[in-house]
Amino acid sequence: MHAIQNSVRGLHLLFDLNIDRLLFPGAISLALVLAAYLVSL
Repeated sequence: MHAIQNSVRGLHLLFDLNIDRLLFPGAISLALVLAAYLVSL
């Protein structure tokens, strides 16, 4: 249980540090995919 808590805490820290690096490219990619889908309708 202790190991699980430590890994979750480490994962949360990693997520907090990298959220900006992942969020903006992800949002841009999602917007491009959505735009391509809407154009193809």
